[in-house]
Amino acid sequence: MGVSISIKNVPAEKVELLKRRAKRNHRSLQGELHAIVDQAIGLTGFPAAPITIDELAGHGRRLGLKTPSESVKMIREDRDR
Repeated sequence: MGVSISIKNVPAEKVELLKRRAKRNHRSLQGELHAIVDQAIGLTGFPAAPITIDELAGHGRRLGLKTPSESVKMIREDRDR
């Protein structure tokens, strides 16, 4: 018989991202969490499910990454000095 594990105080944004990932993989949230744990401890050889472009853009914004057009502008400004 398995053991229950609890993770407290998970931000709602992370829960929503996990639910989206589970839906993309045609799993329940519980099934998705099992798959993540299996992958983390090496029980599966499959890579993590790909994320959407919107999710990737959200990660970039949270990290403070610049868009390509901003990068081009910064490089041009630097060259003009």
